[in-house]
Amino acid sequence: MVRSCGCVINDISDYQFDRLVDRTKDRPLANGELSLLEGWVFFIILGGLSLSLLLLTPVLTQIISLCFAILILVYPLSKRFFKLPQLILGITFGAGSLIAYSLQSSEINISIIILYLGVLLWIISFDTIYAMEDVSDDMIIGINSSPLAWGENSIYYSKLLQLLFCISIVLVLIIEEFRLFIIIAQVITFVIFEIKVNVLLKNKDYLKAFKLNHWLGFSIMISFFIQLAIN
Repeated sequence: MVRSCGCVINDISDYQFDRLVDRTKDRPLANGELSLLEGWVFFIILGGLSLSLLLLTPVLTQIISLCFAILILVYPLSKRFFKLPQLILGITFGAGSLIAYSLQSSEINISIIILYLGVLLWIISFDTIYAMEDVSDDMIIGINSSPLAWGENSIYYSKLLQLLFCISIVLVLIIEEFRLFIIIAQVITFVIFEIKVNVLLKNKDYLKAFKLNHWLGFSIMISFFIQLAIN
């Protein structure tokens, strides 16, 4: 629900710009299917439901969540004044790992720090690829993005951040003493992923390269589930 809140407030903030971009012109607020008032009502309902769930969590979780909730509102606006809005996005939505961890422990753990930083870099990486679909439109309407800031180096930086994310996951698996076969399987998955992404990027098929990250995240989740099942 919180993720949906972020999507709704983003569409509310950008609906006038979305009308000018081919990829986003058919979004409900941009094409007039929904009114701005209906968008705000939906946002308030989702926000209220999210807060009701938050009240059932420990105080630490509530504090962390509310701090990052502010950034959910800031991110859509950051595209107008900040050169790398993807950084704000990474800081904000990468916090899901910290919030989930705070439900189980109030002690700072090196693994969760590495995981959070890794996820942050991963989000910047795949959202940079996603934003490359709209570079020409963003230049015309004056919205900032990492591809506009990095120019011809965008793919290089995206792949570098992706690699650092993969390394961070492997480090967490090693620190937490995951079974060797799980670590090896995850590394092989990373290699296959990188090969497939490279092919898509060479063909400038940015949207497919972006969507491939779903399977990367799924593979990591499976690794964690297998380890938990064994233990």
